[in-house]
Amino acid sequence: MTRARPGRGKPLENNNLPANPPSTGAAARGLQAEEDGQESFRHELEPHGLLGRLERYGWPTLRYLTQTEVHTYAFSVAANYLLSLCPLMVLLLTLVRRVFHSQQMYNVVLQLLHDYLPSNQDFVIRNLQYLASVRGRGQILSLVMLFITSTGIFLPLEVALNSVWGFSKNRSYIMNALVAVMLALGCGSLALLSVYLTAENLKFLGFAIGGGNFVFRGAAFLVMKAFALITTIAIYFLIYWLLPNGKVPVRAVLPAAIATGLVSEAAKYVYILLLPWLNFQEVYGPFSVSVTLIFWSFWSGMLLLGGAYLSAAEHVDRVEAQRASAAEE
Repeated sequence: MTRARPGRGKPLENNNLPANPPSTGAAARGLQAEEDGQESFRHELEPHGLLGRLERYGWPTLRYLTQTEVHTYAFSVAANYLLSLCPLMVLLLTLVRRVFHSQQMYNVVLQLLHDYLPSNQDFVIRNLQYLASVRGRGQILSLVMLFITSTGIFLPLEVALNSVWGFSKNRSYIMNALVAVMLALGCGSLALLSVYLTAENLKFLGFAIGGGNFVFRGAAFLVMKAFALITTIAIYFLIYWLLPNGKVPVRAVLPAAIATGLVSEAAKYVYILLLPWLNFQEVYGPFSVSVTLIFWSFWSGMLLLGGAYLSAAEHVDRVEAQRASAAEE
């Protein structure tokens, strides 16, 4: 049985399926068409299980990630992420110290930052603490820079996600800036909520089992990682769901957000293990810290775009299989 592409033929009646479901963009459609030309559609329904999904979508996703425009989007995101990291951390440290007046939350932010950074953690954290402790225009300028750089992150991401989902029209610059600011505020709020919940749970653990012992340190690490991972998945979900300039089904992007969050966490430790072999210090000298961060940001952007492509391709197959099954009934 050969698949028909989405949007072709007459829409089926009373099957609760959209007449024109979102399809992958031109580049992604070309990859899928080539794959379909090599092998006929063998499944009436979507492939079941992890191995089935890897077999069906793994190779097309890797081919999508080798496209030049995808690398362009990822490098643009990486550059602006590097510019936004310092203002974000300065504002977060300032909020937990001067607004919430919580030393516990402040320590959690430092621990999370130490765990998140792939290298030179002490150097980066020491300088961020200094910037956050200085009273003056630094915090206001950090907020302004965060709004500017968030637009630089989300604008190329919107273009990329619109291409993946087949939405032909991008938002205007003003509308994209507004969406970027809302997403930046949403992601920042999620991060702050995660810090608060982590601090409260650590406080409870301290009362329950005592602080400073091996059991407490192990439990604290697990609690911190759990909340950080949940926050990462929630941020990926917001980006996948809200950033494209069109309606994207929650069912399509939630599994992709979970998978991308888990893979990115594992990829971070792989990257840390590879850093001694990459030896950025020998090549870039004092700029090795920035290079380390921008390379990690680039690979994170690639993972994000790969997860978006995977969710769109799987959703299109699911809709086509449902239409085919409804047509045979």
